[in-house]
Amino acid sequence: MELSLKGILKNYGILIAFFAICAIISILSPVFLAPNNIINVIRQTSIYGIIAVGMTFVILTGGIDLSVGSILAVSGAVCAGLIHAQLPVAAVIAAALGVGIAFGVFNGLFITLGKITPFVVTLGMMGIARGITLIYTNGYPISGLPEDFRFVGSGYLFGLPIPVLIFIAVVLVAHFVLTQTRMGRYTYAIGGNEAAVRLSGINANFYKALAYVIAGATAGLSSVILTARLNSAEPVAGNGYELDVIAAVVIGGTSLSGGRGSIWGTFIGALMIGVINNGMNLLGISSYFQLVVKGLIIIGAVWLDRLRDESN
Repeated sequence: MELSLKGILKNYGILIAFFAICAIISILSPVFLAPNNIINVIRQTSIYGIIAVGMTFVILTGGIDLSVGSILAVSGAVCAGLIHAQLPVAAVIAAALGVGIAFGVFNGLFITLGKITPFVVTLGMMGIARGITLIYTNGYPISGLPEDFRFVGSGYLFGLPIPVLIFIAVVLVAHFVLTQTRMGRYTYAIGGNEAAVRLSGINANFYKALAYVIAGATAGLSSVILTARLNSAEPVAGNGYELDVIAAVVIGGTSLSGGRGSIWGTFIGALMIGVINNGMNLLGISSYFQLVVKGLIIIGAVWLDRLRDESN
């Protein structure tokens, strides 16, 4: 019985915790279960949830990316600027993705070829990307975007918000990549034992750098959704997103030491962060205190991960 309970908690603990939190919040605030509120939670979750999918690749390799929020900001600023320059929506979306990918490439190259730790590289890139955003926008929002572009962030398809559908699509594609492709196998292997991967003749640098490219691409994609939803590219957009993104990945069971985790875990982790954020807002909890709560959640998730490693 004990072994069975341990197995249930190990395999389904995140789901049990998610539904428990939903139940508690719904009791404290009946508004939580209102259909409009549920849709709003999922829509808001999709923006940083997409980035969390990219972050999962990075953390699985044993790395970290602190620059995703700033990459989102600069990608969104370029996106809005090109819209004002009358470029087609498809070209603008491609440009935003390209900006995110470019920053991901720089991160990957500095980490793999420059042999600089991911924390230092992405911390530096966080400042660089935020500075470029402020220079590009002169510190002012770029607003007044056309309706066809805003549809990406606020439109509906098949009765669901477009951002939610994009989030689900990204999750499905990422799950396929991690479980059914060489890229996925090597990502797990690099996080588990990078030296062994190199001795096997695999170009570990390429696949590790590719993880940061994916993270940059997801930040670029989220920038399009956020900019379209707000009808504005804010210079401070994405500020603090790193906290929610990393929390979602870690809560979802991905080990910060690399080599273990899943996209589905990240998906549930992102929903859990969204529910917690929404619940605290409904209960009137100060935004300052919310930061404390999310910080404690990350520490607790890492501590539980450490206990799980020791038990194995």
